[in-house]
Amino acid sequence: MPADNTPAISSTRIVLARRPHGEPTPDDFRTETVTVPAPAEGEVLLRTIYLSLDPYMRGRLSDAESYAESWAVDAPLQAGTVSEVVESRSDRFSPGDLVLGYTTWSTYAIAPAKLLRRLDPEAAPLTTALGVLGMPGFTAYAGLTVIGRPQEGETVVVAAASGPVGSMVGQLAKRAGARAVGIAGGPHKCAWVREAGFDAAIDHRSPTFVDDLAAATPDGIDVYFENVGGAVWDAVLPRLNRYARVPVCGLVSHYNDTAAPDGPNRAPALMTRVLTKSLTIRGFIQDEFVADHYKTFQQTVGPLVADGSITYREDIVEGLQNAPAALIGLLRGDNFGKLVVQVAAPGASTP
Repeated sequence: MPADNTPAISSTRIVLARRPHGEPTPDDFRTETVTVPAPAEGEVLLRTIYLSLDPYMRGRLSDAESYAESWAVDAPLQAGTVSEVVESRSDRFSPGDLVLGYTTWSTYAIAPAKLLRRLDPEAAPLTTALGVLGMPGFTAYAGLTVIGRPQEGETVVVAAASGPVGSMVGQLAKRAGARAVGIAGGPHKCAWVREAGFDAAIDHRSPTFVDDLAAATPDGIDVYFENVGGAVWDAVLPRLNRYARVPVCGLVSHYNDTAAPDGPNRAPALMTRVLTKSLTIRGFIQDEFVADHYKTFQQTVGPLVADGSITYREDIVEGLQNAPAALIGLLRGDNFGKLVVQVAAPGASTP
């Protein structure tokens, strides 16, 4: 419990200055300094160490209807965070504990203790709680195992294969006995995808992308894990086999769109393909599977990450002030691996 003479703590935070139109710009964000109140009963004061940036955040910058509530203008942005407990008004945590939570883009934050999960830095690097062992890893696990259901000998294709979701999808598909084909942007990302154990990696920026995908999937595609949409989906759709399954996790190529694309209505052709090929296309949000599958995910994937059987890549940006530019870059595909902002050093002194 904090002492009565506990000094006030100043926190730097980033708020939404205005809603973006199309691609976000730095002017859509604003940095502020505020005084953090003392935690109330059942709350803790947190010092942010790592902050997660993810593609779904583009939807929360908008006021369009989506599966996640829009962020308010002039309010701090939110994210999954790894933090250190500075003060505690709960018997769940003590100062110095490291926790996973969902707080704000800020150097300090107040959070209800009941919404935090303790982390053991000896069990896994802290950043993995935001990536391979966190929401992105579970997204891949749930979408692939519950919806994709790959069988031995089938072909699984995943877009954004060098990212935290896509790389996990391919590696889990291999463990299920399937053939894994990754689609990524650029030769360096494709090279890493192959190093991660995929059978093939295709560069969607190549002028021969459509032919390259056909060559890498001679027997067609049985499971396509959708993260991107756009031209990648256009190339994949004709190659889907009868009874193919398509878990739809994201459509990042469309997140900055400001109008419908030009050209004819493609819905009739898509629905004809769905009918004639008996396709299953299922959108999902990972939290709908947490109750039934999260514990199994941790028990299954945790040891595989610990012993190196599942590999991962992280893209760590230093400094909270660089978070807006990093998010803008993420939506362009500039990041390479799970994008994390390091706000402070673990174990650094606190007020």
